[in-house]
Amino acid sequence: MNLRYRNENATTMLRKEEVRTGLEGPGLTKSQKLWYCLAIVGGHYGWTRLQSFSAFRSWGNSEQSSWSRRAWVLLQRAESFYKATSFLNLLLFLYTGRYRSIVERVLKARLVYERPNMNRAVSFEYMNRQLVWNEFSELLLLILPLLNTASIKKILFFPFSNDQSPGSSAEDDACPVCGVNPIAISFIAIPCEHKYCYYCLRTRCSAGSSFHCLRCNAQVMAMKRSSPQVNSIGDDS
Repeated sequence: MNLRYRNENATTMLRKEEVRTGLEGPGLTKSQKLWYCLAIVGGHYGWTRLQSFSAFRSWGNSEQSSWSRRAWVLLQRAESFYKATSFLNLLLFLYTGRYRSIVERVLKARLVYERPNMNRAVSFEYMNRQLVWNEFSELLLLILPLLNTASIKKILFFPFSNDQSPGSSAEDDACPVCGVNPIAISFIAIPCEHKYCYYCLRTRCSAGSSFHCLRCNAQVMAMKRSSPQVNSIGDDS
């Protein structure tokens, strides 16, 4: 990356003839790097541990006069003050373009370009291809769960199927949903009379009123067992 931190305290001491591109200036000192590491890593870790400890000890539920209650109120006020200060710093950053965080503003560590001119490492053609593929992937993730792949497959391959007539003699005894053969509790879809497991056929019919047979793509109007009794889709058995 063509970025680095610059010490703004030392940059203000540069003479005008030494400034050409506006990016000149020394980097951070060892003390600035150390304080930056302690503030970003140690500060976040210490604050998280202190909040977890205070919540575990139930400081907020203590008596009003106890020290734990006062410490809890102090923590809440410190957090509110930090959030307000961070918001104010964000507004200043959007206006001036300097110091993204409070730590950078306090340490006078500004993020600048290391070199004023830099060749693009990634071509526009590659970036456009990545953007198009990313949008296409998100579109597929949105649409695919809404499609009934089994029905689409049957529609595409139905002209090449040999089992297109109701009650065909070449009908497979296996359930077209789960593939169990032989079927323990066999039910027949009406009107195409293809065999299904009771659970498979019942769940498909209960999921929607427009379920189509996976073998012939005919709309299933009802279901029946091997007995003459016919059960409609809205019934339980």
